[in-house]
Amino acid sequence: MGRLIPCSIGRGGLSQSKIEGDGATPTGVHKIEAVLYRRDRLSPPNRWAIPIRPFDLWSDDVNDPDYNQLVRAPYDASHEVMRRADPLYDIVFITDWNWPAAIPGKGSAIFLHQWRRPHYPTEGCIAFSREDLLWIAARVLPGTKVIVRD
Repeated sequence: MGRLIPCSIGRGGLSQSKIEGDGATPTGVHKIEAVLYRRDRLSPPNRWAIPIRPFDLWSDDVNDPDYNQLVRAPYDASHEVMRRADPLYDIVFITDWNWPAAIPGKGSAIFLHQWRRPHYPTEGCIAFSREDLLWIAARVLPGTKVIVRD
């Protein structure tokens, strides 16, 4: 949309060759494919947002058949909890980075989510202020581009 928005990136910096666990944010043009949100904490941020359910998890185990997919608890493989106690995942945009057809080892999904505080690094995702996330959510459509430059 032509707007530059302050953000935080991965603790591993920017990468043109992302791999699982490097903590880097991949450069390039990524498309927003889905929006998840906590309906117990906010109203739907747009018409196509999907509520995060109490037992939703994200598989990050490269050896698991459900690697880089939304899964449900109980779940034995390594995963990330989507319904967090903190507000970081109150709104989550899922990009097309290695999703939905995941290649093991290429890196888990790159989310856009709320930052802990300005410039605090992520595990590879892109984080924004809550206000900016809500601004994005009100305008985003499936396929909206996120451009990460070196």
